[in-house]
Amino acid sequence: MKVFYVTTPIYYANSLPHLGHLYTTTVADVITKHKRQRGFDAFFLTGTDEHGINIQRAAEKAGKTPKEQVDYIASELKKMFADFGIVEDENGYSIFMRTTEQFHYEGAQHFWRQIAKNKTPKGNPNIYKGYYEGWFCAPCAAFKTEDEYEVREGAEAPFCLIHEKPLDRVSEESYFFRLSDYSEVLLEIIHKHPEKIRPEARRNEVIAFIERGLQDLSISRERRSVNWGIPVPDDQNHVMYVWLDALSNYITALGYGNKQKSGFEKYWKHAHHLVGKDILRFHTVYWWAFLLAAGLDLPQVVFAHGMWLDAQGRKMGKTLGNVVELDILKKHFQVDAIRYFFLREMVFGQDGNFGYENLIDRVNADLANGLGNLVSRTLAMVEKYCKGRIPSCKISQENRILTKHEMTSLDEQEIVTTLEHARDEFIRRFDNFEFSQALEVIWKVIAKVDKMITDSKPWELAKQQHQTEALNALLYRAVETIRWLAVLLYPVLPDATRRIYRQIGLEGDPAKVNPENLRWGELPEGIRIQKVEAVFPRIDKRGVMNEIMNEAKVEKQEAEDYITIEDFLKVDLRVGEIKGAEKVPDADKLLRLEVDLGEEKPRQILAGLAEYYSPEKLIGRKVVVVANLKPRKIRGLESQGMICAASLNKDDIPAIATFIEEVKNGARLK
Repeated sequence: MKVFYVTTPIYYANSLPHLGHLYTTTVADVITKHKRQRGFDAFFLTGTDEHGINIQRAAEKAGKTPKEQVDYIASELKKMFADFGIVEDENGYSIFMRTTEQFHYEGAQHFWRQIAKNKTPKGNPNIYKGYYEGWFCAPCAAFKTEDEYEVREGAEAPFCLIHEKPLDRVSEESYFFRLSDYSEVLLEIIHKHPEKIRPEARRNEVIAFIERGLQDLSISRERRSVNWGIPVPDDQNHVMYVWLDALSNYITALGYGNKQKSGFEKYWKHAHHLVGKDILRFHTVYWWAFLLAAGLDLPQVVFAHGMWLDAQGRKMGKTLGNVVELDILKKHFQVDAIRYFFLREMVFGQDGNFGYENLIDRVNADLANGLGNLVSRTLAMVEKYCKGRIPSCKISQENRILTKHEMTSLDEQEIVTTLEHARDEFIRRFDNFEFSQALEVIWKVIAKVDKMITDSKPWELAKQQHQTEALNALLYRAVETIRWLAVLLYPVLPDATRRIYRQIGLEGDPAKVNPENLRWGELPEGIRIQKVEAVFPRIDKRGVMNEIMNEAKVEKQEAEDYITIEDFLKVDLRVGEIKGAEKVPDADKLLRLEVDLGEEKPRQILAGLAEYYSPEKLIGRKVVVVANLKPRKIRGLESQGMICAASLNKDDIPAIATFIEEVKNGARLK
């Protein structure tokens, strides 16, 4: 039997689930369903990383013990997965891995011992005890070098460039892993097997990191400073460094170093890790070196996916108030629609944009107007013209020539060839983690069949008795295409494709149909279709967006009310003096102003003040100008800034912001 093993990262149990957790786990779920559908014995791991100083701190802040904290987060993560159709059973994940399980303690300690007893490629001990002093980031669970932190004026400690939080100064005894001895062997493996790290841009980042020189890695903390962790074998004064502990979950879950679980020999050689690009280094450089040190095989692939940005391309965060709320997604969107958006919108390995509006647009265009409309219109015509039964696809010889003259795009072999190519290309793309491109292939088929129906005008054929066979053949081919689509799309749209299958009148489950075995013409003639219902009703964009905006959480509203000092400093406010003013022809509200900002020549700025100020009264006025606003054209004239004015209500006369004291042109407001 073909075997496949896929993992998500195990998510750090210090905060509640968010979009990133849902995305990676959904992709892994889709891959697993696709592999199982094709007859693979597929093992799917997800779960939580539950040790370390950050867990201790999160628990203390919440007034809980570390165990209570991780139990709570693990249960919330499981609940969130279930809300979006991802569960632990034969159709979902195989294990929800938790690093506080006893079998993991045994396996991780066995992993340590195996590493410790072996030598590095240069013949040195893999593990040695020493003393460490450096800056440590608890959220990263990593010590930071100078190029990985920022020193801010007046701050007692530098800040992590990733989490923008102050680092801890750690000075203590530590066990070290001799990572510096693995540079050459890691580079050799990557150059010989480039497919093991994907995509290429991320692989190049890993190579560059190694080539800068690897430093030995602290792999323990003293229990007096961090007591929430797995004890180091034979030294109860130390606990294992969180990455050595956490990364080993991928093998302990399969029974490595313990007797409670099984499957290591079967699954490990087929491992595929899906990770965010921010933790790629840990899953390649560190993890691979640990595996090599223990004498174990490396995973088949480590694939670093991109991050979701907001619709404007900005990183999501509470400060900007642009976080996508999972509760809102669950309430307003079908789970299958979200799964489709995840796989179609983001090219796997690149960043993608996520906003409620572009989710609605994608659902309406591709699912409601595309797949959903094809299913509804086709089955409605089967009901209307064929008494609700799948018609025959056969056309008699005497009608064949007539049909070719009076109909378009009805060549059966052309449809078969199109579908077989789409099937093979879809599977190839999926195997290569090119999910967006795979779905694009399918939607070209949908567009082609839609066009076939429109061009052939079945409503006209139904009026001509001699075209009954042609009408039947047309509808059979459309429904048979839909059957193929239901099978191919099952991993992405499991609920919708099952409903489509039932509406066609088929028994069974598309999950049990291997897409590789799809053959044209296996749709039985004469079966009764079921009640036709919209699989993807069109979303009322304006109505849903109004509801979403009204339901936005308090913290999001508060975030929108405030900006940071960094946001303010981006706005360049300067003193300007109006040197010239005139009305813009054929524009009742616009004035063209020439404003001196102390630059080589005055700027041209257009302002909607003509209703309130005559041009001659503005000349000589000192004004506040937004000087770094992107220039834009209004009525064919370029405006190079904005004049600041104040009004309480929309109908009030705007008062231009000015100065009592004398200030120089070009002075910056601070």
